[in-house]
Amino acid sequence: QVQLVESGGGLVQPGGSLRLSCEASGSGFSIYVMGWYRQALGKERELVATITTSDITNYADAVKGRSTISRDNAKSAVYLQMNSLKPEDTAVYYCNARHIRPGFVRDYWGQGTQVTVSS
Repeated sequence: QVQLVESGGGLVQPGGSLRLSCEASGSGFSIYVMGWYRQALGKERELVATITTSDITNYADAVKGRSTISRDNAKSAVYLQMNSLKPEDTAVYYCNARHIRPGFVRDYWGQGTQVTVSS
């Protein structure tokens, strides 16, 4: 089992940057596919980016080219660097850890960190 704590959210002006961090406690961080998801007010939660145990990354079209996901297994942490932020990036950002085994998938979620892009 893993517990996730996000940090780094806040208020930023359009065009600005933020770096979100997610620290995991518990064992076996390196075996999880890690991801960032976001949920804007009144909308469903959506994928932002994921990174596999082999550091293969995947991005939503909405953030591709503006965001970079990375992980540090030694620190049990995953990061999301977001640049050129837009008002439509405003949302609560959630860290996700996905444990995948044959016939078994389990998701763990953090409590979220608010990102607000506004002038």
